Amino acid sequence: MHLALIEPGSYLDFANPVPFGDADGVVERGVLNEAGRISGRAQSAVRPISPADFNRILERGLNEPEPLLPRVDIAKTLWVVRDERSEFVFEQQRERISTLGSRLVRDRVFRRVLLRAYDERCAITGLKIINGGGRAEVEAAHIRAVEFNGPDIVSNGLALSGTAHWMFDRGLISLSNDLEVLVSRQANDPDSVRGVINPSGYALPPRRPSDRPHPHFLAWHREHCFKA
Repeated sequence: MHLALIEPGSYLDFANPVPFGDADGVVERGVLNEAGRISGRAQSAVRPISPADFNRILERGLNEPEPLLPRVDIAKTLWVVRDERSEFVFEQQRERISTLGSRLVRDRVFRRVLLRAYDERCAITGLKIINGGGRAEVEAAHIRAVEFNGPDIVSNGLALSGTAHWMFDRGLISLSNDLEVLVSRQANDPDSVRGVINPSGYALPPRRPSDRPHPHFLAWHREHCFKA
């Protein structure tokens, strides 16, 4: 008997929930064989997944025919980040390889899940703007940046408008552990910076408490990025 403990927030959900069955039938078809083979006993909770079932689940989970996302700059997607599955850690060493497709998939999934967590609304300004093409004018920002081994998980992300994202990455704003927006004393026009922050003075949290920015990542940003 083995027990697997999955740390909340240590994984990234599919862009689309994958149902047990759809118009094409059962998605994990190996379940039918398993149920027939184990007659009179409970179906195995832990079971191997065939390559065909795995690919079928992955295709449905990552399929994104009409993404509500900003366009991806192709020039910035020449490097791919590929991770081995591991236990929840605050740093992830990444092997960078030159594969455009994998990078695009990874970027889209992170954006899709993060924007959904924040209801396509900027956590700093509170604005939710959808352009004429049906795309959310908000970006998926890492708190601890990828180049500094920040993982692609919701608790290491914020949904930010372009201006807020720029200020956050350059350390002009940051967040306390209770999500109060901090403004750098080195900002050349702090009053204007405060003017774009929503009236509460706090970043708007995601809908699920488990998706809130993790204090470890916020502390890293304050220590390494924020210009206090």
